[in-house]
Amino acid sequence: MAAVIARPDSPRARLIAALDTAEADRAAALAAALAPECGLLKLGLEFFAAQGPAGVARLAAAGGGRAAPVFLDLKLHDIPNTVAGAVRAVLPLRPAMLTVHAAGGAAMVAAAREAAERAGVLRPAILAVTVLTSLDAAALAATGVAGGPVQQVLRLARLALEAGADGVVCSPQEVARLRDALGAAPLLVVPGVRPPGAARGDQARVATPEEAVRAGADWIVVGRPITGAADPAAAARAIAEALPA
Repeated sequence: MAAVIARPDSPRARLIAALDTAEADRAAALAAALAPECGLLKLGLEFFAAQGPAGVARLAAAGGGRAAPVFLDLKLHDIPNTVAGAVRAVLPLRPAMLTVHAAGGAAMVAAAREAAERAGVLRPAILAVTVLTSLDAAALAATGVAGGPVQQVLRLARLALEAGADGVVCSPQEVARLRDALGAAPLLVVPGVRPPGAARGDQARVATPEEAVRAGADWIVVGRPITGAADPAAAARAIAEALPA
């Protein structure tokens, strides 16, 4: 069985900087500046749709090959065969993490994990997105899901982990409950993190970086408070330095 990324061993390594831009030059500049200050660089749908695999490969080599590993946040959600094909297609990019939607079902998650195993010695960690951090209880109910975000996150996390996911993506508000229910084994990657005083933007379920880590997050994902700062590297450094050891 192929190995996945190790858990972070320092506060800096816990930080994932989200490079949410469609512009290749802007992303490359951010990658070069932020790689020394964080554990991973997150590239999502906006960047991938604009720049494709070639853009991801360029970012992975930013800073003279000293860039942080890439978290490819594509949130794959389709029939199992299609998702497996998509996973195989991105394996040459050597992402350290790759997301699928847990709501795609157990067979889809299992297909993603099986496809990832073809990467060899070090494969991407398959992370299942549970409930988007932009959704509160009312928004979730409008989609037909009753019981609130916590129950849905727990339900989807159990389904995904039993199907072979290495971990899940959840908001800071569910981390402690997941740790209590599922133990130490699952990798927990947590967006919706905002430093004290930062604007929430479109995030509905948030917490501070310190709160998220103390609740049990392995990695925290921070985007606009870093990339929108006058000095993104300094902003990332300040966040990492405030995290518990």
